[in-house]
Amino acid sequence: MLGWMDDEALHRTLTTGRCTYWSRSRQEYWVKGDTSGHFQWVKSVALDCDADTVLVKVDQVGAACHTGARTCFDEDVLLEDAGVPASDQ
Repeated sequence: MLGWMDDEALHRTLTTGRCTYWSRSRQEYWVKGDTSGHFQWVKSVALDCDADTVLVKVDQVGAACHTGARTCFDEDVLLEDAGVPASDQ
């Protein structure tokens, strides 16, 4: 999934071992799983080369997506729309 983290959300994630995000719509922090029961337990955290993107690898318990799916991403849609044959993937 993709979520927003500011410095405080990252700090909370690193100190608790549970993913904490900033909700732009609610204007508050939220911990994945507190309301849904679908927890994200932090396995590792990495910054990209200019430190503006965080990659958090997690042990996902339950769904990651609000739709109930394990992932928020459909990996096939972009390749098929671009005309890339499935055998070339």
